[in-house]
Amino acid sequence: MDQEPISALAALDDPLRSGMYTHIRHARHPVTRDEAAEAVGISRKLAAFHLDKLVAAGLLRTRYEFVGGIRKVGRAPKVYEPSDLEVQVSIPPRQHDVLAEILLDAVLEEGDGETARDSALRAAHRHGEALGSTEREQLRPGRLGTERALTLTSAVVERHGFEPDRETATCLRLRNCPFHPLAAKAPDLVCGINQAFLGGLLDGLQASTVEAVLDPRAGECCVELRPATSRHDDGRGPESATT
Repeated sequence: MDQEPISALAALDDPLRSGMYTHIRHARHPVTRDEAAEAVGISRKLAAFHLDKLVAAGLLRTRYEFVGGIRKVGRAPKVYEPSDLEVQVSIPPRQHDVLAEILLDAVLEEGDGETARDSALRAAHRHGEALGSTEREQLRPGRLGTERALTLTSAVVERHGFEPDRETATCLRLRNCPFHPLAAKAPDLVCGINQAFLGGLLDGLQASTVEAVLDPRAGECCVELRPATSRHDDGRGPESATT
């Protein structure tokens, strides 16, 4: 019997489905029913029911594939991975209000001889810096080496609509753009604002061992956080700082 259509947001209203969807998005590899079931602590049969709901909503796509490249006797297991629909779902919440505030400030504070773009980048940096300063004042983390700076930054940006992914100990990718789909209309401007906002956040945190650089990848945020190539600290490398 065919499943009744279900919207993406309705599908994610269920905490089990939301948990499995989040796990599959973060896994970075095709996920089996057994893995999805274990991630949220339910039976394989119940996991299959919820996974099929996510497929019906267009949030996941599925195929049959041997996991880990090991071919076994019998049929390949069914695996699940995120579809392209996720960019239109507010999980995590989009930050249109932040972008609106930045652009409003840019209009109100544009200086003589300053372009609208430059004003927007300046406003974005200031917003990020204010956020970082507030976080630093609350946490009082002391001197931040590269790894500790990335750990702290990851926690902050996750609360503000980004999906941080620590690819290595010294590299933080942002797997989504919280300003999407506005970025699709003016990618150069929005990506620049995103970079300026994150650069301001790092400045506010006094995380001088890390910088925000543009490194666009399909389906991800255009910004990557990595060890700074030029630092405003005492000149020592990132590993010499306290981590």
